[in-house]
Amino acid sequence: MNTLKVIINGFPVEIEKGKTILEAAENLGITIPTLCYHKDLCVAGNCRVCVVEVVGQTRLSAACATPCEEGMEVLTNSLKVRNSRKHIIELLLAEHNADCTKCYRNGNCELQKLSSEYKIMTQDFIELAPLKKYSIDMYSPSIIKDDSKCIRCQRCVRTCAELQGVNALTVAYKGDKMRITTFFEKAMRDVVCTNCGQCVNHCPTGALVEKNYIEEVWEAIANPAKHVVVQTAPAVRVGLGEELGLPPGSRVTGQMVAALKRLGFDSVLDTDFTADLTIMEEGTELLTRLKRLLVDKDDTVKLPMATSCSPGWIKYIEHMYPQYLDNLSTCKSPQQMFGALAKTYYAKARNIDPENIVSVSVMPCTAKKFEAYRPEMHDSGYRDVDYVLTTRELAILIKQAGLDFNKLEPMKYDRLMGDSTGAAVIFGATGGVMEAALRTAYELVTGREVPFKNLNIEPVRGMEGVRETSIKIEKPLKEWSFLDGVELKCAVAHGLVNAKIVMDAVKSGKANYHFIEFMACPGGCLGGGGQPIPTNPEIRKKRAEAIYAEDGAHTIRKSHENPEVQKLYRDFLKHPLSEVSHHLLHTKYTKRERF
Repeated sequence: MNTLKVIINGFPVEIEKGKTILEAAENLGITIPTLCYHKDLCVAGNCRVCVVEVVGQTRLSAACATPCEEGMEVLTNSLKVRNSRKHIIELLLAEHNADCTKCYRNGNCELQKLSSEYKIMTQDFIELAPLKKYSIDMYSPSIIKDDSKCIRCQRCVRTCAELQGVNALTVAYKGDKMRITTFFEKAMRDVVCTNCGQCVNHCPTGALVEKNYIEEVWEAIANPAKHVVVQTAPAVRVGLGEELGLPPGSRVTGQMVAALKRLGFDSVLDTDFTADLTIMEEGTELLTRLKRLLVDKDDTVKLPMATSCSPGWIKYIEHMYPQYLDNLSTCKSPQQMFGALAKTYYAKARNIDPENIVSVSVMPCTAKKFEAYRPEMHDSGYRDVDYVLTTRELAILIKQAGLDFNKLEPMKYDRLMGDSTGAAVIFGATGGVMEAALRTAYELVTGREVPFKNLNIEPVRGMEGVRETSIKIEKPLKEWSFLDGVELKCAVAHGLVNAKIVMDAVKSGKANYHFIEFMACPGGCLGGGGQPIPTNPEIRKKRAEAIYAEDGAHTIRKSHENPEVQKLYRDFLKHPLSEVSHHLLHTKYTKRERF
């Protein structure tokens, strides 16, 4: 039998073998509180908030870590259970810096929520655990780590190790001195930390939060001498609604644009525009590498070529696989391409002194904050992107402005760097960059659309950690005749633990790819560290469905057909990989130490 029967609070339930008491209770509509548990992570049972009473046993059991057994009787709400949970919460609060009204996670803190639900009115244990002098690590441009808010659930440690395979965080010391730290006590800017923010997304309290730039953006908007331009990433439009009371997977593009205009930005533009531009540059770069290899017989060509859109992945490869940096596409990310163009092409077209332009981006990603601070991102002659806001930070701006988001009439992006295609919006989902690139590259080489129904390249879609596909090139146009019969082999990996799997295969010679897409976060950008909390597999799936629905709703779904991109090349860049393109849109990365 693959199922067994248990009784919870007197009600029978049938559950699959291997499932836990927590999951069985969920099937009955019973919520058991948790703190260390998360659907993305392995079972831990650290916090003990989920304790339940198993009839016949003297000790309480952790529901998240206890598998069901045939005939098991469980009580989730007995007096013993309720008192135990309440005491556990009180103990956690006793050594927690409970300055809730000043905390960045106020209103979206799991410990705060449990404290409210269990009506913790007194702190009987506070004298047993006086608040220690904790440090606050603010050195990273992306993440703030505040030990005084940490409940030592170890979600962040498990996230960094299991979900990302990075291991930048660890547990140090024992007993009441135990705390979460970085290896060798390095500041978060110095360790192998990729700034992906998955630890932030999985932290139940305010111990890990993004470094926010809300006040700086408000000040820029209020300054009449500044022209403030904002760009919005593809995944933001399918995540923002969750922060504003809408269900996961809500598409809010038009309302988001309207909100940004109400906030006072001088121009509301779209990162999707430079996502299309990225495809033109990156696709041309891939074809150029193939030509050098197959026609010029240049054995210095580095293949497979890897995408460079994800700054978390970039920092990971700089630390972990620096010998493969030349395999990276030289393309900047769409965010940084946009920033460079905002202070050159846009400034010239609008007759604005670039010194007076403030470039703001709204991203689903905390690593984008680090990326904007990179010293190589000043090719416009200025800092290309001045401030990066997460999806969560934009929601805060909207709430602070008193806007009723659901009543806003949808509006369109402003012109000049505001038009995009369906190929650009799928950048927000894992496999999206690959799909967009193949749509354009195949058509440029053969003159025909990719041989997939409705342009949907299903093999690169989905949530499997690593996915592969290949497209055989037949009857190419004359100038690409050297590609006739070539089977273009591609791979997609999301989450850095899966990036390691692929890179190890490349390193060992077992992988024979031409092109690989890497995304640092689970699900791609839609599961980024700056997206609404909580994020879990079900929510990521709904966001992905919204991304593909947005693509399907576009009139134009291939990057090379974007009229604004075509105009950009005619008026400014001339052609992909031109001298101007190389200067503004491409970059190079360097080896970093491993601490």
